[in-house]
Amino acid sequence: MDGVQGCWPGTHRRHEKERMKLYRLHRVQRLPVSVEKAWEFFSDPRNLQRITPQSLGLRLLSGFERGAMYPGMILVFRVRPFLGIPVTWVTEITHVDEPRLFVDEQRFGPYRFWHHKHLFRPVPGGVEVEDLVDYALPPVPFSGVANRFLVGARLAEIFDYRRRVLEQLFGSLGGPDSG
Repeated sequence: MDGVQGCWPGTHRRHEKERMKLYRLHRVQRLPVSVEKAWEFFSDPRNLQRITPQSLGLRLLSGFERGAMYPGMILVFRVRPFLGIPVTWVTEITHVDEPRLFVDEQRFGPYRFWHHKHLFRPVPGGVEVEDLVDYALPPVPFSGVANRFLVGARLAEIFDYRRRVLEQLFGSLGGPDSG
């Protein structure tokens, strides 16, 4: 397959033209709660709506069964990420190492690629919550400009909102912030 794994025969030329540019959002927040309490909150997908701006209209449609999060769990959301246009976002929980980390990956949705790693580390007085989001945009002209002024800026706003809500819910330890 001419060195392109996972592609249909004959599509490698198209992929060479549409090289996928990955972007990263990195955030760190310290909360005055135990790792276990942080895990309990973040691993419940129903809480995502609480820490997401209302303007996104995020709703969990299906996929959550009571009980522990597990690899292979499929979650279906409705979200309005841009211009109020509703999009179905299907995500799979691909890795779980309770209470240290979990990873969600988009299967269908607004991004070409989405990989979100949630990390939880005990620190004096609480927990450090780290988010590493690697994402790519659909192939559009000027995707770098679109990311800088639209998508990346919007993601930063979403995670800034999340920070404020988490501080209201749990308080703050201060400390590092990466953004």
